Amino acid sequence: MSGLGKVAVLFGGRSAEREISLMSGRNVLDALRRAGVDAHAFDPAEKEIFDLRREGFARVFIALHGRYGEDGTVQGALELMGLPYTGSGVMASALSMDKVRTKMVWAAAGIPTPRFDAVDAGSDWNGVAQRLGLPLIVKPAREGSTIGLTKVTDAAGLPAAYALAARHDTFVMAEEFIEGCELTAGFLGNQALPLIRIEAPQGNYDYQNKYFSDETKYHCPCGLPETEELRIREMVMRSAQALGCTGWGRADLIRRADGSLQFLEMNTCPGMTGHSLVPMAARQAGLSFEQLVLRILELAHVG
Repeated sequence: MSGLGKVAVLFGGRSAEREISLMSGRNVLDALRRAGVDAHAFDPAEKEIFDLRREGFARVFIALHGRYGEDGTVQGALELMGLPYTGSGVMASALSMDKVRTKMVWAAAGIPTPRFDAVDAGSDWNGVAQRLGLPLIVKPAREGSTIGLTKVTDAAGLPAAYALAARHDTFVMAEEFIEGCELTAGFLGNQALPLIRIEAPQGNYDYQNKYFSDETKYHCPCGLPETEELRIREMVMRSAQALGCTGWGRADLIRRADGSLQFLEMNTCPGMTGHSLVPMAARQAGLSFEQLVLRILELAHVG
């Protein structure tokens, strides 16, 4: 794979998701090396980002999660250096990291998404509960992996939920809770991958159950009729295109009992750990982990 040149795998970083990024990045690095790529580890928390140019890298695989990696900041620096990188560009990365603005774009594009309020310490909590209904979700608007998220069943619990979320981000949102089947849908290039249906213990797909629990069950094929799955996958691509996402990514959504959908968020640099979902869907589509990372790397771009 010498045609790809010297490749940096960016992982680690400074976000709250550093632990998961380290796991993802090591998996990607090992897979690229097994495929014969001249790949090297690069942790932006330990090295200056502009060392990438000084050290002669030809392209970059971004395996950073959360802020300072998935939010457009690193993408902008790489564009200044003219280095091709994996995943979405600056604008789509920034939009997708911001759940409030993601929902604004989706709503304007006709993509169904739960009702929400941006909240702060002075919010009228009873009013929020009346507008969105109970239970509801309170979470940081610019974090991932359910970090700082609380499901609130009583308006009296909203201040504490806000305080927890605000420890991770100054921008906090309250969101309508949607009851239903949890689905996730990766995409690679212009194609949506097979859907995965998630069954978490007690319906709680939190940080522990996402990355470390063996009790969470993943169903791929997801069990829906083929015509319905294809319709949902087409909507997933529309949701990505509305945000300007390219390369690869993953949308999370809920399917209600009546078959209606609610899109929750877009991940522009999904996990690549042993419990991660895009590799699982890629396997169902006939792609090994090595083939998946190579395809993502081949889609690297500048701007």
